[in-house]
Amino acid sequence: MAALPGLLWEDRGMQRVAIVIQPGIRAFDLAVITEVWGPDRSRSGVPPFELRRCALTPEPVALPGGLTLTPDRGLDWLTEADLVVVPALAEPDDPSPGPVLAALREAHARGAAVAALCAGAFVLAEAGLLDGRRAVTHWWLAPRLAARYPGVLVEDAPLFVEDGGIWTSAGVASGIDLCLHLVREAHGAEAAAAVARSMVTGPFRTGDHAQYLDRPTPAADRTAEALAAVRERALRRLHEPLDVATLAGWAGMSPRSFARHFAAATGTTPHKWLLGHRLDAARRLLERTDHPVSEVARRTGFASEVTFRQHFTAHVGRSPRAYRAAAAAIPKDRDSVRNGS
Repeated sequence: MAALPGLLWEDRGMQRVAIVIQPGIRAFDLAVITEVWGPDRSRSGVPPFELRRCALTPEPVALPGGLTLTPDRGLDWLTEADLVVVPALAEPDDPSPGPVLAALREAHARGAAVAALCAGAFVLAEAGLLDGRRAVTHWWLAPRLAARYPGVLVEDAPLFVEDGGIWTSAGVASGIDLCLHLVREAHGAEAAAAVARSMVTGPFRTGDHAQYLDRPTPAADRTAEALAAVRERALRRLHEPLDVATLAGWAGMSPRSFARHFAAATGTTPHKWLLGHRLDAARRLLERTDHPVSEVARRTGFASEVTFRQHFTAHVGRSPRAYRAAAAAIPKDRDSVRNGS
């Protein structure tokens, strides 16, 4: 998935993050957002974030399960945020207050990135922000979103999508994938990997992975285990000229059968999967080493520097050299952020 122009390391680099708080939001979504952007991980090379809970009033907000949450900022803080994140409502059809919807529209118009987790897409749709745009939500809710908001281009397969600076994600764990992806896009692969390690979760699932996988038989489970072993082996050998035939041989399958099973298990093709991980490995090398671009291309399995530059620029939105220069300019500590350096 290509990077969103204008957000990579521009301005404050998505370091001020606002959570839109209203009664009935899901505690799981709130916990994911808080865990990704809340802790200070500066010792692990992650830039410091300012995470604020923004609500219409300062009174404690009731959440499902008998929980309450106290906001620490009003909706006006959305004008200060680089990223606005909308948790799902436990009841997606519940209306949101008019001032909340207006604040979301204003934040997007001002240029802030806006992201919704799971059924948070209903809130963005109610605000009119998804009209004419691609969007996802939990696969079970996708028909309801499409029926209620016919102007939204609802998809029911990807884990997350972006359209016009607005991000939406599918259900539950895909919210983690989206949040980590946003960290990766704004602050680099190393920062996203550090956050993922601290959360004990995988650092990279692309948005085009399937939302759900059908594995109804023991044979299918065995196939899934074989494919997982192939993926793990491939990640250790990204520098080699891997192709579908090689991967299929590791799995003991024909290339055609392997490609079919791989797509069913991951929601993407072997080629796209390899390309995504090679590009992510290239990002890390560009961020942490001074290897020439040609060496980065070789170490990540690209046939030539030209091929690498073409793929990298198309997917990341800037050349490898420009990416490295931008990564080097990221403030690494809290004082430098405060000083604007």
